[in-house]
Amino acid sequence: MPSSPPTPHSPSPEQPLAGIRVLDLTRLLPGPVATMHLAEMGAEVLKIEDPGAGDYARAMGPVRGEVSQFFVAVNRGKRFLRMDLKDSAQRERLLEMVDTADVLVESFRPGVMDKLGLGWDALKQRNPKLVMCAISGYGQDGPYAALAGHDINYIGYAGMLDQNAADDGRPVLPNLQVGDLLGGAQSALQGILAALVAVKMGGAGRFVDVSMSDAVLAHNIMPLVGVNNGAPAPPGRDLLTGGVPCYTVYRTGDARYMAVGALELKFWQACCEVLGRPEWKARHWQLGQRVGGADAMALRAELDAVFATRSQAEWSELFAAADCCVTPVLRTAEALEHPLFQARGMVGRAAHPSEGEHWALAQPVKFRL
Repeated sequence: MPSSPPTPHSPSPEQPLAGIRVLDLTRLLPGPVATMHLAEMGAEVLKIEDPGAGDYARAMGPVRGEVSQFFVAVNRGKRFLRMDLKDSAQRERLLEMVDTADVLVESFRPGVMDKLGLGWDALKQRNPKLVMCAISGYGQDGPYAALAGHDINYIGYAGMLDQNAADDGRPVLPNLQVGDLLGGAQSALQGILAALVAVKMGGAGRFVDVSMSDAVLAHNIMPLVGVNNGAPAPPGRDLLTGGVPCYTVYRTGDARYMAVGALELKFWQACCEVLGRPEWKARHWQLGQRVGGADAMALRAELDAVFATRSQAEWSELFAAADCCVTPVLRTAEALEHPLFQARGMVGRAAHPSEGEHWALAQPVKFRL
């Protein structure tokens, strides 16, 4: 640990958080992604791990050198320090760091920080301007506060997993961890930044209580609309989950897929022209086709047959000149090479001391002066 504070980053458009100091006590996915985004925006992030195994993410998945690619992917831009917070001397050292920190983020179960003598009441006495964010599955209070959980549990409780289902109604696990990333990382980032604004405007620090389950429920908009309308759609039959033929995924002749997002009538009509089926223009939900109804499902089957006549590359070429929201479903390796993300500076090759060269993703939010 340096004996003197580091020099703040030089201000730049891409680093609006230059000079902000963050102590990161989190593990696995939600907290590390939140603090990684803070680092990408210029904050100095010090990741503090226990002296044993440290962050469990270090050993999740194949380890080519010292740590997994999972750990590398969500902890870039940080400095690292090992501390035993059960040791009184090292706890006092952490408290000294809190004195000059702007943000502390933790993801222990509720009550753990208090037992260590590092809870909000103790920390705000040391630094009244501190923003402390606690990320948990079910929040700092309530009947489930002390329970363990993972992404699958949070999205299950919030009603999201039920709607993310295959045609047979069985819930399908998304490979984007909605509870961890939307519920945890992005909600924590939102809360931290809001609290920092309050401090910079002369206010006191804040305790930010992020419940991943709460955050998923708060964004479960379309199912909520169905409930309020008195007729929640069955899984896979809502407007944005396959209940209309103009907004779903179709298999191509080479066993790839096209994403048809022609939700608005003008896009659907343009799509029908490319497909060579102008007679389908009137079969659209805005013209009376019932969402999830028999005609919608029948037309979806007809579209299945049409898309099966050409390869993904052929359909992509045909739709490239038509502004109707029909695009190829890319594999991750293809997305990394795609001109869309290359031109935006979103992807590149980086080197890790122990893991060697690997793909690295950039900060998705762009800033300009």
